[in-house]
Amino acid sequence: MAHSLDDLHAVVTGGGSGIGAAIAQALVDAGARVTLMGRDSAKLEAHRTALGASHAVHCATVDVTHPDAVDDAFASACDALGPVDVLVNNAGQAQAAPFAKTDLALWQRMLEVNLTGVFLCTQAALPSMIERGFGRVVNVASTAGQIGYPYVTAYCAAKHGVIGLTKALALETATTGVTVNAVCPGYTETPLLQTSLDQVVAKTGRSATEARTALQRANPQRRFITPDEVAHAVLWLVMPESASVTGQSISISGGEVM
Repeated sequence: MAHSLDDLHAVVTGGGSGIGAAIAQALVDAGARVTLMGRDSAKLEAHRTALGASHAVHCATVDVTHPDAVDDAFASACDALGPVDVLVNNAGQAQAAPFAKTDLALWQRMLEVNLTGVFLCTQAALPSMIERGFGRVVNVASTAGQIGYPYVTAYCAAKHGVIGLTKALALETATTGVTVNAVCPGYTETPLLQTSLDQVVAKTGRSATEARTALQRANPQRRFITPDEVAHAVLWLVMPESASVTGQSISISGGEVM
């Protein structure tokens, strides 16, 4: 699959670290021009340097929950690298709280970042894809969008929404040359996971090792997923040869969801 994405422009939201950074690396290695989007400009620039392909990588600082900012970021991306062929909606945030202590602010924040951000970015990129008769949209959801987890009600609701959006939009675009899919990682070795582990340690008094072991039990392989494993699945979905795959929510979880 070397350089099979030549001449394609891919946007990765949340592209400065974790899963997004791994996806960006995979896309660059496959020949794509890549725009990294995220809120932290320093992280974006650092990853652009790490990619070693500054001539084909653009950075756009954006909060995906703000419509005007999203429009400006995509205009910047198109000016820099041309029309968007591939959109990976990876930006997200997780925050835990018992349902009784989930206030409206937390509820709305989880929906805005994890679901509304997907909606806004897809609306910004999709019309041009349809006009040109080719496009790939991949939404990074979660196993939390396929099953339920305690203490993350708002996050689960948002990720279930992402999967519903994926299915509906896949049907709406089925004859246009655009595919819309989701990948659903289980617990993945990222800074976001470390934050969750720190919360478990702080709230339960468990050791860091005990906290890791407890979360790994959810995975039948008894391990965490790696960002590169998620990136590999995304890369497959955006290939021109994957044109018949649309409306799918692919679990990357070591068998946790079957």
